[in-house]
Amino acid sequence: MPHLAVLARPEPVALAPASRPAVDDVVVLKFGSSVLRDPTRAPDVASEIYRHVRAGRRVVAVVSAFAGQTDRLLAEARALGLDHDNGLLPAYVAQGEEAAAAFTAIACDRIGVDAVSLSVRELGIRASGPSQHAHPESLDTAALLRALDAHQAVIVPGFGALLDNGRTALLGRGGSDLTALFVAAELGLDHVRLVKDVDGLYDRDPSGAAGVPLRYSQASWAVARAVGGVLVQPDAIDMGEDRGVEIEIAGLGGVRPTRIGARCEAPVPATALPPFRIAVAGCGVVGAGVLSRLLPDPRFHITGVLVRDPARVRDVPGIDFATIADRFTADPTVLLADGPDIVLEILSEADAGHALIRAALSRGIDVVSANKQAISQDPAGLRTLATAHGAQLCYSAAVGGGAPMIETLHQALAAGPVVGFEAILNGTVNFMLERLDAGASFDEALTEARVAGFAEEDPSSDVEGHDAAAKLRLLAFEAFGSAPVEAAIRRDVLSADARPAVGTRQIGACRRVVGGLGAEVRLDADGSDPLFLSLCGEGNALKVYGEDGTVWTCRGRGAGRWATSESVLADVADLVRARARLIGI
Repeated sequence: MPHLAVLARPEPVALAPASRPAVDDVVVLKFGSSVLRDPTRAPDVASEIYRHVRAGRRVVAVVSAFAGQTDRLLAEARALGLDHDNGLLPAYVAQGEEAAAAFTAIACDRIGVDAVSLSVRELGIRASGPSQHAHPESLDTAALLRALDAHQAVIVPGFGALLDNGRTALLGRGGSDLTALFVAAELGLDHVRLVKDVDGLYDRDPSGAAGVPLRYSQASWAVARAVGGVLVQPDAIDMGEDRGVEIEIAGLGGVRPTRIGARCEAPVPATALPPFRIAVAGCGVVGAGVLSRLLPDPRFHITGVLVRDPARVRDVPGIDFATIADRFTADPTVLLADGPDIVLEILSEADAGHALIRAALSRGIDVVSANKQAISQDPAGLRTLATAHGAQLCYSAAVGGGAPMIETLHQALAAGPVVGFEAILNGTVNFMLERLDAGASFDEALTEARVAGFAEEDPSSDVEGHDAAAKLRLLAFEAFGSAPVEAAIRRDVLSADARPAVGTRQIGACRRVVGGLGAEVRLDADGSDPLFLSLCGEGNALKVYGEDGTVWTCRGRGAGRWATSESVLADVADLVRARARLIGI
């Protein structure tokens, strides 16, 4: 098979066609203290950010302080003798939002989202008026756009701004709403999404009001002022109307936002989406991570967990195993008999995983899989089986971990045919290559990869290229509708005897050739691709080459508990939204 390194690399590299406006892929999200109640909720916020990143958007996330933090800081300042009008007080109080923004960026980094937290001063948010209730007037838009060009997400502390004298001012209670509206307006966007602890705007408080609360799908500015004054800061509503920026009110997951703008529709009784019944197959590193996120979430109910030894105590972060021990089983039939809506297949065995996927799909049960070896055995047959029984099959986590490779391929295909792709698909091998570059021996590099949680006891699938080949086959199936047989994929082996050149990367590549597909997993010492050279440790990346010369890219963590778990959870969230649309919610 000819070497595929000659695959054309049209430039410049871009996430999307260069003709698009600079910000049409940017979304502004706002997370208040009702959602970001404390540091333990930061992963939920990071998940919402990742959902938009994997859809090809760049995210500006405006955050409030953790619940109660603003009141605590005010009380501390006043205990020192500072009164409400003291011009030094806002700088102290605004630290709550700064801390929440920094912590949110850390939560994003854990799952592989490239995020940066910028201060109000770095963003140049300037305001005029009283120091406790100022009005924003200008923003260093160029600085924000530079950050968006360099990162997938920019985390912005809400509530604060700078006065002309250089001191900090606050934008009034609920001022983070106003920050989000102002940033969206300055970027020229036509809407902003405020993520709340309710799924939209109601005619009364849905948590305790008498009677049946009615929900708006579309509300006018006047209605929002009349019934949404507690939910949305009135100043933000005024700015939305003045600047032509519609406001979306949504819960986490964004199944059915209320849109606030010029139009209004009569509110109707809300239709509740029942909790999704989920069965989990596998409770290893990734399975336990997924369980730790799903078990506390009222949107989901775990019906069962499939493991080899149900009696063995499992370490599920943040969960007392005794409270869930009765849900564990070693029998796949029992797992499916409980009637789950979704099966999460996170097993390590290819054949067992493939059999479980087929059994679930044949019963009309949706499947989310992180098992590339199971899926790559017959992706076309599994897709056909799913279609025949009205089920969905998702496997983003099986390719790239937290790097949204399948989603990026779909975005490229939506713009036109593709001619090929190249990718770093195995975090273990590239972690080892990085350690070899630093002077480690093969055995030392392998030991370090095991300690870091990337390499299995038997590393042959990684170092011999089988793992990357399985992922390559799945990407080829998504790109071209067929996958090369594994025996036809040329594989370079990383062995103890190899002495790879500095900068070597394991690259999986596939392209259309006369008569079919050409595919390989090579140890590439070319060292000329800045995207692949920029990756560290377990980083994965993909480049998709369109027929029109456009290059589509993505990057992220390709291994590890939280990055892979996040991709599984994102597939689950997609299925929830699809089910909501199906039943008209």
